[in-house]
Amino acid sequence: MTLYSIAESPLGDLLLVGETSATASSGIAITSLSMSGQKGAVVVQDDWRRDDEAFSDVARQLRAYFYGSAKTFDLEFAPTGTEFQQRVWRALDDIPYGTTTTYGHLADQLGVERAEIRAVGGAIGANPLLLVRPCHRVIGADGSLRGYAGGVGRKQDLLIHEGALQPVLI
Repeated sequence: MTLYSIAESPLGDLLLVGETSATASSGIAITSLSMSGQKGAVVVQDDWRRDDEAFSDVARQLRAYFYGSAKTFDLEFAPTGTEFQQRVWRALDDIPYGTTTTYGHLADQLGVERAEIRAVGGAIGANPLLLVRPCHRVIGADGSLRGYAGGVGRKQDLLIHEGALQPVLI
């Protein structure tokens, strides 16, 4: 059964979607975390059931992250995507809080040839778990904040929050 909840955040409402799971400590495996206005965002379906209690641990971890008292998430993710996408997404999980890496470096780490960096970027762009699977920590080789399904402004906000980017004072 697909369950969902809405969590408030400094980035706006977050749509949490998951499936019941006997192995998850919270009883739910997360399939999607998306932001309002996100490119390609998941939309609540008629046969889904809202269950805020099922996502209480996820919401607690998100609050701790935004409060600054948590730097990692302890969540079970439901497997989705192709084998290649899953490989890229697992590599995202290894990018430490407060740091960034480049698309090229990530491709090298995965053993992907330079000519296939776009495939890595495509997999990152297809990440269904914004924020908790930190695709926002991948930037351009020139330091530019390239693509983020939640919007480049939110990517910047997340990197500032994590201390990987300094705020611009005007």
